Amino acid sequence: MKETVKTKSPWWWVPTLYFAEGVPYFVVNNISVMMFTKMGVPNGDMSFFTTLLYFPWFLKGIWSPVVDVVKTKRWWIVAMQILMTAMMIALTLTLPKPDVVAGQDTSISIFWFTLILFIVAAFASATHDIAADGYYMLAHSPSSQAAFIGVRSVFYRVASVFGQGVLVYIAGKVETNTGDIPWSWQVTLGVAATVFFLITLYHTFTLPRSADDKPRIDADAAGSAKANLVELANSFKTFVKKPGVLLAIAFMLLYRLPEGFLIKLCQPFLVDPNGLNLPTEDVGTIYGVFGVIALLVGGILGGVYSSRVGLKKSLWVMAAFMTLPCLTFVYLAIAQPTNHLIITIALCIEQFGYGFGFTAYMLYMMYFSEGEFKTSHYAICTAFMALSMMLPGFVAGYIQEAIGYVNFFWMVMACCIATLLVTYFVDKKIDPNYGRK
Repeated sequence: MKETVKTKSPWWWVPTLYFAEGVPYFVVNNISVMMFTKMGVPNGDMSFFTTLLYFPWFLKGIWSPVVDVVKTKRWWIVAMQILMTAMMIALTLTLPKPDVVAGQDTSISIFWFTLILFIVAAFASATHDIAADGYYMLAHSPSSQAAFIGVRSVFYRVASVFGQGVLVYIAGKVETNTGDIPWSWQVTLGVAATVFFLITLYHTFTLPRSADDKPRIDADAAGSAKANLVELANSFKTFVKKPGVLLAIAFMLLYRLPEGFLIKLCQPFLVDPNGLNLPTEDVGTIYGVFGVIALLVGGILGGVYSSRVGLKKSLWVMAAFMTLPCLTFVYLAIAQPTNHLIITIALCIEQFGYGFGFTAYMLYMMYFSEGEFKTSHYAICTAFMALSMMLPGFVAGYIQEAIGYVNFFWMVMACCIATLLVTYFVDKKIDPNYGRK
């Protein structure tokens, strides 16, 4: 007998679904950074090419109508998980070894096939995000959705700890025990592929089939597709006509500018001999576990604080939390501490500040999206959010190579001026009551 969502508790699938949503994202966007760094790819090339991997999340709003019209959300989830498993297996089996490339410097040129696999995995992951979020809204009742919103967030963060902490720690331990860096990342990707295969197998048989989860293609398929395109065009048209749209775009691009530069170089700095030269497994523990916990706590407290005082009153406080902790990397680059406790405290301060300050950014996107096309406008805002990380990421590594870590982190502090400027102008336009209980 076919099992329906009414006879299956969301506890059976919500935690694993959002763990599965997070793992490939962190493998593509974080593991790739650390892996290429450890395998000798220069920071400039590493930063540029791994930033390209973020494009699918920037563009996913364009093909989201396809996921909505063709097949069921459940079908897309399982299909994309199968594809991502295949890509992880392929990455494990084909990862190049720079030391066997005779007479050639270790550069991005020998990683072209690896990059293609990462790009395919990135598109599959972004498509999976669309399907998973849509499925979540269809496969159980609105009251159940509200009850499990915290659960899905927690398990997405568990995926972050697994991706940035556990997997990096495994790579470090294998590297320490064997001295073979390429092999350490093959083992790591193999572990990720095995875990993801088991999740895919589980979801193939466990994800409930909801009566509401059905493709919108029918006898009027052409009309449905046309309606989606018209809706997409209208959402863009109404977005650009919103009052204050240029200021809003400037805020979305510049509020996170310091973090946009920092995020691509923080892990390379931790393992670089010219940086802190930490063992890889220590980075997995310090940055991937304690750092993620600090980020999560900052985000939770940011949400509590903003709900009490509203977006307008919290904006300047959060802008300060977003910018000032960047000084921790200036300190680390100058002092070069070897005490792990000091390094952990510094990274936790920076991650807590980012988590707390990012809350204002998310609230502002929701505030600006209010109106008839709220969902579509918010999707457009998330595209600008992705772009705000991509633009600095393309050049961050090349700048660091040119000026060194100390000057690079001072430059990141200078970028905080942009954050404060857009905060000043946006603050004047915000409804004092928005976001307050």
